[in-house]
Amino acid sequence: MKGYPEPLKELIRYLTLLPGVGEKSALRMALKILKLDDGTVEKMGEAIVHARKNIRYCERCGFFAGDGLCEFCSDPSREDIICVVEEPQDVFPIERSGEYKGRYHVLGGAISPVDGILPEDLSIDALVRRVSEEKVDEVIMATSLTVEGEATAAYLSGVLKEKGIRVTRIAYGMPIGADLEYADEFTVGKAISYRREM
Repeated sequence: MKGYPEPLKELIRYLTLLPGVGEKSALRMALKILKLDDGTVEKMGEAIVHARKNIRYCERCGFFAGDGLCEFCSDPSREDIICVVEEPQDVFPIERSGEYKGRYHVLGGAISPVDGILPEDLSIDALVRRVSEEKVDEVIMATSLTVEGEATAAYLSGVLKEKGIRVTRIAYGMPIGADLEYADEFTVGKAISYRREM
């Protein structure tokens, strides 16, 4: 970044903290930001700060919420099914598919002993409490179709089946090794529609 003024270098450094943004992309974004009018830049900065200060996680499922419960947990019309995902962003493609009408549970990752992530590091206890306290007809495992996602789904299936809960797994319409977050709506919809018993 030789020759760039220090404020531009600093902006580029912060932009590269975003996923998938390398130095070249950060430079393009920074240059676009510099061309925006002052009011838009101020509103953009305020929106980032506002979101960071005010977005919380649902106290029941772990999805994004303003306060208390998310829109899915507080919606009485949702079905008595829980779809288990690894991260909050995994909910979006499932919702966009239009095939699923239940609630969610966000684990906060996947079991990966190599990375030091064990079952107790995820919100598995909260899920077990939910199925014990709420009316739940089925739990769908929608973890990624990776080694870690499969291990997590198998572990949870064993825990939940001990409680007499019906457990299904999303169908393999999803490509192996793919992250749910980047899948298209059609593929996710079919994966939900053709889920199977575990």
